[in-house]
Amino acid sequence: MTATLASGRAAERDWGWIMWKVMWGLLLLVVLLACGVSCDEGGQDQDEEQKGPSRRGHITIVVVGATGDLAKKYLWQGFFHQYVSRVGKGHSFSFYGGGLSPDEQGTPRLFEILKSQTCPAGVSEERCALVKEQFLRLSQYRQLRSAEDYQALCQHVETQLRQEGMVEAGRLFYLSVPPTAYADIAERVNQSCRPPPRGAWLRVVLEKPFGHDLSSAQELGTRLAKSLREEEMYRIDHYLGKQVVSQILPFRKENSKFLQPIWNKHHIDRVDIVLKETLDAKGRLSFYDQYGVIRDVIQNHLTEVMTLLTMSVPKNLTDCNEINRNKLRVFSSLHRLEKGSAVIGQYQTYNSEVQLELNKTKDHFSLTPTFAGIAIHTTMPQYEGVPIFLVSGKRLDERVGYARVTFKNNVFCVEDQSSVTCKPKQIIFYIGHGLLQYPAILVSKNLFKPALVNSGWKEVTENQDKLLFGLPLSEYYIQTPMVQREAYTELISQVFRGRRDHFLSSDSLLASWKFWTPLLKSQEHTFPRPYPGSPSNANLLDFQLQGREVRFTTEALVNVIPQERTESFQVMHGKYRGADMVSAWPEELVERLAHDIEEAAEEAVLGGAPFHMALSGGSSPLALFKRLAQHHHAFPWWNTHVWLADERCVPPTEDESNFRTVHDHLLRHVRLPYFNIHPMPVELNQRLCVEEDGGAGAYERDIARLVNASSLSYVLLGVGFDGHTASLFPGNRLEARGERLVTLTESPVKPHQRMSLTFGAINRAQRVSVLVMGKGKHELVTQLSRIKDTPDRWPITKIQPENGRLVWYIDYEALLGQ
Repeated sequence: MTATLASGRAAERDWGWIMWKVMWGLLLLVVLLACGVSCDEGGQDQDEEQKGPSRRGHITIVVVGATGDLAKKYLWQGFFHQYVSRVGKGHSFSFYGGGLSPDEQGTPRLFEILKSQTCPAGVSEERCALVKEQFLRLSQYRQLRSAEDYQALCQHVETQLRQEGMVEAGRLFYLSVPPTAYADIAERVNQSCRPPPRGAWLRVVLEKPFGHDLSSAQELGTRLAKSLREEEMYRIDHYLGKQVVSQILPFRKENSKFLQPIWNKHHIDRVDIVLKETLDAKGRLSFYDQYGVIRDVIQNHLTEVMTLLTMSVPKNLTDCNEINRNKLRVFSSLHRLEKGSAVIGQYQTYNSEVQLELNKTKDHFSLTPTFAGIAIHTTMPQYEGVPIFLVSGKRLDERVGYARVTFKNNVFCVEDQSSVTCKPKQIIFYIGHGLLQYPAILVSKNLFKPALVNSGWKEVTENQDKLLFGLPLSEYYIQTPMVQREAYTELISQVFRGRRDHFLSSDSLLASWKFWTPLLKSQEHTFPRPYPGSPSNANLLDFQLQGREVRFTTEALVNVIPQERTESFQVMHGKYRGADMVSAWPEELVERLAHDIEEAAEEAVLGGAPFHMALSGGSSPLALFKRLAQHHHAFPWWNTHVWLADERCVPPTEDESNFRTVHDHLLRHVRLPYFNIHPMPVELNQRLCVEEDGGAGAYERDIARLVNASSLSYVLLGVGFDGHTASLFPGNRLEARGERLVTLTESPVKPHQRMSLTFGAINRAQRVSVLVMGKGKHELVTQLSRIKDTPDRWPITKIQPENGRLVWYIDYEALLGQ
């Protein structure tokens, strides 16, 4: 009986397993059939599609947004080149430029653009003139503002086809408009402009961005799906039309016998995918300030390159279904991006450009990053542990794009360091610009000699003395296209041919947004590191990998996060030279500093001790003195002692006296006990700062007598253009931890003689604040952020409280140069 039950259960398991396999097979068949429809809309195989459009006949092209920058720079050139290559080969064409302007305004603008188009290389002048004349005759402008406008356009197309007895091949709509208009235009195309169901195709090209996060991309996709089928939508990422990018998979397949053994974690050290720009964002800030560098180029362009480098090479390189499945496997294997996965920056003039171009007020502060460096890791066994760096930014040192695969090198050359075996092993997909100024694939000669990706490419041997990534060009095998073609021209050709393998599917688009959205959300309130812009960036944007996170390698000029509004001011907290920093606009900064001083005073008094505060002179603290005098009526002045951090050797009644400044702007306006005021004794025996008179020693003894452990409660400092603070100037020999508290010093400017607290006295203080204000201090702030502790040259760098706290108060004008 037991044996019978066991055999029955085994039979049930076998039958269940068979049914599961059958169901899975049917599901897979359904998916493949569905994908087949979306990939090959005409029902033909890919080889046939590569020969031309899936149906001979008349093709109607409508460019919506026909006089915009994109259409002017790239789209009409691409359509004109397609016309030149296809006219007289079984196709006829009509071109419509659509826009919001009335016909009388749009027509001259459109034809000015069309007349400027140039013919492809190899076309004679006579033929070029002829086809351009035909192209202009076949083109017209139409206002496309309302549903009625689309209906009228497509009725005109139908009438033309009927009157001329033409067989229709298809209709192509290129939407060169903001994504917010996509759904409405798609609905109008669906309602009024679909070709009759007689075999003609409909193809609608959509420009990025496709949303700004996962939810918005899903919403846009849902709205578009109500009007268009997936196979009718060609979501364009022009980077996929770049000649080098389009040949990544062919290169990997053609050279598989060399790459298969080394294209894995055992041999690949890292992958860098980089797109650098020298220009700023001016002219497109209405878009850029909403999107930033990650959404603008990393989530799409660089991510697509990453998938092409890491996905399994498809058996059929034109099979968009297999390519899409392989891409989805890549996305499903990626580690989630956290806040620490990226470093971000913003070039320093960006915020002022936003204020000007977008008509924002001076207190507007944009957190949009213009630079990002991101480390990506995957769980795919083939690449586990290999970091993939995606980097892009504006106002950098050069305009260049590349993907660089660096291989490990375990050879140690004892004597001949120039041996090829010890040099970097790398494959570079050089997308364009930069040193080479042409697209190319480079393989270091210590790897292998690659096969040409196709017959349209050639080997390069010139300019061999140039250095690229540590190697002269002579030590690379280099191949480049024989004829350089613009990316949009290439992709428009693919649309004509019905090829969808160079376009984004809905699935891969949503997978990309699903991957990037958590990082974008985590960075929403992060203050980007300001950088001056090339050529002054130096190593300010360099970053390093720590585990799976990245960190800037140098001390930040500022690295802050916005705080909630406190009282009536908004400030930002961060780090500067390793110490705490507070930054705001001048008025708000002074308000915050006064608040912090009062808070420190109350804390000291509540603790049963007097509040000993040393103040510096100069112009920066004048607004602070006024603020303390007029608005801080609860300040515990009765239990406060005011000392000076430094003094000029002039009579205290003269305008140059720091004591005179503090007295006139603060002391005479508050109820401070007379004996709690401690001016520096620079005038003794009717002489100024004579060492024999012992003024410095007397002040030091007063501090030792009145201040517990000679540790002042609060020291307020400034910093001069030469890096001096208090009256401690470059070239001084005072120790940071010396026993002396007060000293006489020499200033390089008049009056030369000064009296000052020493570094030892300042560094004993419980709190030290450095106030830096004004656009004139911007270069100083930038330089101080980059240097090491060099007190002989920059005395301010010797301010390092022993047991106290140092806080920098820097206004936005000094911090950002605004």
